[in-house]
Amino acid sequence: MTPLAEILRPKTLDDYIGQQHLVGQGAVLRTLIESGSIPSMIFWGPPGIGKTTLAMIISNTLQRPFHTLSAISSGVKEVREVINQAQQEEGSILFIDEIHRFNKAQQDSLLGAVERGTITLIGATTENPSFEVISALLSRCQVYVLKEFDETDMQQLIDSAMHYYASIGRKVTVSESDALMRISGGDARKLLNALELVVNKATTPEVVVNNKNTTEVIQQNLAFYDKGGEMHYDIISAFIKSMRGSDPNGAVYWLARMIEGGEDPLFIARRMLIFASEDIGNANPNALLLANATFEAVSKIGYPECRINLSQCACYLACSVKSNATYMALENAQAAVRRWGDLPVPLHIRNAPTKLMKEMGYHKGYKYAHDFEGNFTEQEYLPQGLEGTKFYEPGTTPREQETRRSLKERWGEKYGY
Repeated sequence: MTPLAEILRPKTLDDYIGQQHLVGQGAVLRTLIESGSIPSMIFWGPPGIGKTTLAMIISNTLQRPFHTLSAISSGVKEVREVINQAQQEEGSILFIDEIHRFNKAQQDSLLGAVERGTITLIGATTENPSFEVISALLSRCQVYVLKEFDETDMQQLIDSAMHYYASIGRKVTVSESDALMRISGGDARKLLNALELVVNKATTPEVVVNNKNTTEVIQQNLAFYDKGGEMHYDIISAFIKSMRGSDPNGAVYWLARMIEGGEDPLFIARRMLIFASEDIGNANPNALLLANATFEAVSKIGYPECRINLSQCACYLACSVKSNATYMALENAQAAVRRWGDLPVPLHIRNAPTKLMKEMGYHKGYKYAHDFEGNFTEQEYLPQGLEGTKFYEPGTTPREQETRRSLKERWGEKYGY
């Protein structure tokens, strides 16, 4: 029986839900598709947000031969077979799911065909391509970031499912969707799988889906529900939350679960490297140093010995003081950028390498901090309209309180430290 998620898979850009920053009217990727000329590309984003579907829509729209491989089960041999076949075709697209699982040799085997245009590569990955895709291949591809579905997108999916059920004579009403939204976590496939499971468990032709029966059915069928790989993301989430909650026991338990399950050790190390800045930051800068050293050690050692390095780092991060102040500073600054756009750089802190720039006032009035006592003098570094805006708020840890005192001495009145 065809799964609901497959039945509802859109065939055109107009039917595609989400990712409007890429495929909405006038958006960059839609413009390329409509022009009929697309580059090789990498789709980077969480699971269940339409990476495979978008690749298929591109192929259908452009009427190009479409080949698909999974990096889990394919290797150099399969890649070469597709390339040989593509040489007899015109404009072939090769879609590689989970391309981050290809090793260097496997990725190298793609380079010549991508360079010559024998194939247009579309890779899909849940991991940062900067770490997982070799630089030679990455330089030949455009990276597009796909976002999690928001609540509006998920409601569209639910509406589509109800219309489908109505078309086959099954009356399905979703009276409450909070549980579906929570279970799916922005993953369309997860949402549709959960909805389908609830509907299929019903014993009457008319089904009312609510929070109560959704939760009951999913809990009863958890093993079935997770066999598609979602547990991978649930366990890493539990691992991160245990460290964030300063519980080394929870952290090392979920670490053991990942190790026993054969999780990629670099995936674990990378998550700890992110955690060290996002959740600890300048409350304990040594956390980032240890996390980076752990990543390097894991890269060199591998399983089974690297599990010891992972455990050391996980316990250290869990026991460390916590602060998300630097992470929130960036979030606040990015929010300002999105709200106010590209505000001009103040003239006095612009570079002035030419005579014309100097005549235009570039660099005029700039105060070189090292010329002043204490290597500091107050001047404006933010664009006009954002003067005095405080993005960084130090946390309450001893180290950050020391930072706050220093900032107060310098910027107290201006930023309110």
